[in-house]
Parts: sequence; C-alpha cells; structure tokens
Amino acid sequence: MPGSRRRALGQHFLRDAGIARAIVELVAPTARDLVVEIGPGEGALTVELAGRAGRVVALEVDRVLLARLRQRLPLVEAVQADARTWDYGLLVRPDGGRVLVVGNLPYSVGKPILAALLQARRALDAMALMLQREVAERLAAPPGGKVYGALSVLTQAVCDVDLALRVPPGAFRPPPQVESAVVRIVPRRHSRVPPELEVRFREVVRAAFASRRKTLANALSGGLGLSLKDVRETAERSGVDPGRRAETLTIEEFVSLTARL
Repeated sequence: MPGSRRRALGQHFLRDAGIARAIVELVAPTARDLVVEIGPGEGALTVELAGRAGRVVALEVDRVLLARLRQRLPLVEAVQADARTWDYGLLVRPDGGRVLVVGNLPYSVGKPILAALLQARRALDAMALMLQREVAERLAAPPGGKVYGALSVLTQAVCDVDLALRVPPGAFRPPPQVESAVVRIVPRRHSRVPPELEVRFREVVRAAFASRRKTLANALSGGLGLSLKDVRETAERSGVDPGRRAETLTIEEFVSLTARL
C-alpha cells in the first residue's frame, strides 16, 4: 500500500511555502541549471524549483504521488526511482549551468541517500538537504564536541557543509516527532585527503570514533589491529598526542596521522 510505504519511509510532507522558498534559495537555481529533487512528495519544493530551474528531475518512489506530480507539473521530469540507488554520477552539467540537488529526505533512508550523493559528488555542484536535526548537526559539526564524529570528518573532508535552517515539526504534514534541519553542501574541487590515502583515511577515521571513550591510541590499536606502541609512536611523529580523544582531532590531523599509519 502506498500509505504504508510512506509511513515505512518515515516521510513527512513539507507544507510551509516560506520554508520551501528558503530551502530553494540556498542553491539559488537559474534557468541554466539542472536540479534533481529527491522525494518531491506533494510538491512544495517542486513548485518552487519548477519556477526557477531550467530542468527539474524529481525522484519519487511512490506511484500515487508520482502520478499526482505528473498531472500537476507536467514539465517536471518525474521519475519513479529509489534515491538510495539512483546513479547521480551519470548527470551531465548543462552548458554554463550547474547540477543541483534539493530534497526533503525521509528520515529512515537519509544516510544511505547522503552516501550515494557523496559518492557522486564530482557530478554535483551544490545540495540543499533536509534531514533529521541530529544528523544535520553531525554533518556540520566542528571538532571538539560530542556531535562531531566519523560522519562529520568524512563529509567535511570532501565537501563544505553549513547548517542553514532549522525547521519545526509544524512545517510538515503530518508533524514529525523530531526536529528537522537543512544543510547546504558544496563538494570541494579538491578533497582534503590525497587520493592515494582515501581508503585508509576512512578506515582510520571509523576506527578512531568506534570507541569514543578510549584514547586515540587505544581506539586505533584495537580498530586497526596495530600494536599500541606503534600507534603511539606514529601519532607522536604526526604531531598528535596519542592520549587525545578522536573528537578533538581536525581533519588535517587525521590526514597527517593516516599518511604515517
């Protein structure tokens, strides 16, 4: 049933036109741009996008919502697709334009959709994504706090991330039980991580945050299967105190540490 599908996805439809305009303004589409909208739902964002962008491709998994969208906005390219697996990397930039992504991501599948977008980041110019507030805050978090973690480091290593808007439950139908927030994500032209270190960098970052209560040396030793002595010596040579916690390290420090590990 479409209704049960929507509930399973944790989808709440944006109904506040003012917030829809503010979200679209974060990427400021023009007639030269291609915009991919993820989860158009009842079309609050789609209407704004269709009035500004040269081309809008809307990805919707629900057939009923898709049919309504096609009837209401026939010039929008409404595609039945799972945004977790759709190939964003195949998108082609229009001449003189950009490829933008806008979406109110269902809470239950927000992270895998985000992972797919980051994988295809070289094909994208900017994104404005609504997520559960806690996820949005983690994406944009600076070092030093409990919110800062592997998601923060791995995203900010390849993108510039800003927490742009907080959205109250009343802006949706039905109102969710949690708060939402919108992040503006712009893929960096050059990653902060050298290409030859990318795989190891992810391993190091995930190992470091897998045991947050442990010191950096203990977390990396256990997570990477290395001797504690070697990890301590390597961290010191990298200019990083092995007794620190992972959440205190900057991205640059993680890169330096990875290069020596």
